[in-house]
Amino acid sequence: MPEKDRPWVMRTYAGHSTAEASNALYRGNLAKGQTGLSVAFDLPTQTGYDPDSPLARGEVGKVGVPVPHLGEMRKLFADIPLTEMNTSMTINAPAMWLLALYQVVAEEQHPDLSPEEVAAKLAGTTQNDIIKEYLSRGTYVFGPEHSLRLISDVIAYTVHRIPKWNPINICSYHLQEAGATPTQELAYALCTAIAVLDQVKASGQVSEEDFGKVVGRISFFVNAGVRFVEEMCKMRAFVELWDRITLERYGVEDPKMRRFRYGVQVNSLGLTEAQPENNVQRIVLEMLGVTLSKNARARAVQLPAWNEALGLPRPWDQQWSLRLQQVLAYESDLLEYDDLFDGSHVVEAKVAELVGGATEEIDRVQAMGGAIAAVESGYMKEALVSSHAARRARIEAGEEKIVGVNVYETTEPSPLTADLDGAIQTADPQAEQAALASVEAWKAQRDEAEVRAALERLAAAAKTDENLMTATLAAARAGATTGEWAGTLREVFGEFRAPTGVSGAVGMTQAAGAAGAELTAVRERVRATGEELGTRLRLLVGKPGLDGHSNGAEQVAVRARDAGFEVIYQGIRLTPEQIVAAAVAEDVHCVGLSILSGSHMELVPAVLDGLRAAGADVPVIVGGIIPESDGRRLVELGVAAVFTPKDFGLTEIMGGIVDVIRRANELD
Repeated sequence: MPEKDRPWVMRTYAGHSTAEASNALYRGNLAKGQTGLSVAFDLPTQTGYDPDSPLARGEVGKVGVPVPHLGEMRKLFADIPLTEMNTSMTINAPAMWLLALYQVVAEEQHPDLSPEEVAAKLAGTTQNDIIKEYLSRGTYVFGPEHSLRLISDVIAYTVHRIPKWNPINICSYHLQEAGATPTQELAYALCTAIAVLDQVKASGQVSEEDFGKVVGRISFFVNAGVRFVEEMCKMRAFVELWDRITLERYGVEDPKMRRFRYGVQVNSLGLTEAQPENNVQRIVLEMLGVTLSKNARARAVQLPAWNEALGLPRPWDQQWSLRLQQVLAYESDLLEYDDLFDGSHVVEAKVAELVGGATEEIDRVQAMGGAIAAVESGYMKEALVSSHAARRARIEAGEEKIVGVNVYETTEPSPLTADLDGAIQTADPQAEQAALASVEAWKAQRDEAEVRAALERLAAAAKTDENLMTATLAAARAGATTGEWAGTLREVFGEFRAPTGVSGAVGMTQAAGAAGAELTAVRERVRATGEELGTRLRLLVGKPGLDGHSNGAEQVAVRARDAGFEVIYQGIRLTPEQIVAAAVAEDVHCVGLSILSGSHMELVPAVLDGLRAAGADVPVIVGGIIPESDGRRLVELGVAAVFTPKDFGLTEIMGGIVDVIRRANELD
């Protein structure tokens, strides 16, 4: 029998509630055969806030684990030997800070070794790609210039001190989630890599001789959709384009350093709430797209669970996804062969098409001044919102078929979802209180003077061109918190609000066929209702809390505009108070709240209470990943309508909003 290739690193993206609960989950997954860790942090940690910040309300421990200080990082990795582990951390704006905490915990595990010796043994990845945060995930903190400086400092530090670490994971995954076509995904990810490498080179922190090491430690994090042949060709195109860019633009001669190294999380956007058992075969097909071609095979794979469109997966659901990988790697003969597609005319033609299209788009962005300029102008965001709108329109028109959603909708009752509330894991309601108590206890036992001195040193260094990793490590050792580290840099760097991309996005105003007729009918109802009320209908689309996944809110805003509403959309990360103030100031007819982080039961009542206190009798609708029992409770509290992923028809939702407005104004 031929010798098999080594399988890819198998991970499960995980973390929730508390550091102790997440640690137990990690140790359990490792015992089941998982070969690496992938840490999900909660939104306050990702956006640089402590659990006691007003903006953290309802968000603590919801989509990941809270790590507000070194003590929680110790708990997170208790009894897990970090110098033997390969750990991926999905952290961006505060990547420098979390890497520092990770390194200090590893040092504490090895008091017999020097910090330099420990650092040399660490292996893993910090995501650390801020450009896609401006375009999709929304967990940015600082503006592009200062964010690139932090990224560059981490890259330079790791190249010199933690040589086995991947200091940045250029993310095309979230671009696809935001609507990117394969061509856009290739182009915008590679433009991001160019911007980062140019920044490192310009910083002067890495010599020309060592620059190949920088390129060699750049990794990518990609998405794989269900069109697995096209996705596999996309990966081969990535390999070809990266080799060309690193050789021609940066003069890297060593082919090992030019190798395209990537991990993958297969597509979560395509998972459906309707007939969710179909998500299993979707996940398998998506996994094949990044494993079939040996010359473009992922280095690490993490798969979502079948029920992620319903809520938080349970340990058993994550185990199922891990077993999918293990069956492919260990039972099939995939790893026994050379590349299956070399010499295929079909694959070569598709790869050439993708390479050509991506090259044209890369040149277009570079002519604008590069990725940063294309973010600040709103060009890339508008392109993604438009692509996403076009995809939604194809689904609604039935041109793009999704089994169980717009075709083959008849189904037998599923035993997997017979108990919907039992089919997902509920976030620990005590997680927020536990985190608040942890921060209070941590601050009570630390040396305040030492912390203050460390943060003052960090602020002073931030005003120079000094690499900030040294001052950050000192702050971590002194006992500073995540919010204090980020807050210190906020005072020096300021904050930033990225363009929403909604105003310039192309919607479906001129849609044809049944979809166009449906939109025309809703547009007429919007116009007629506005006439009855004596003014154009105004809809406020709000994103309360720290949830930066704005794709759904943006698509609602674009379709509402196409349907004739005047739309007020101010972007992400708003407090309930800010949303109430905007609703009153704009005298809107309806408030639509989009929440995907699971914090709906805390944030929606806060908006309802605020509107009542302001004397604003405005109906509120809510959209997001909301369990059925929570949806019923929200309606009892006064929400006019609840929309979840199963309500995929945006034009139909627009009609529902008109119904809500008419009922609220007693027009029917």
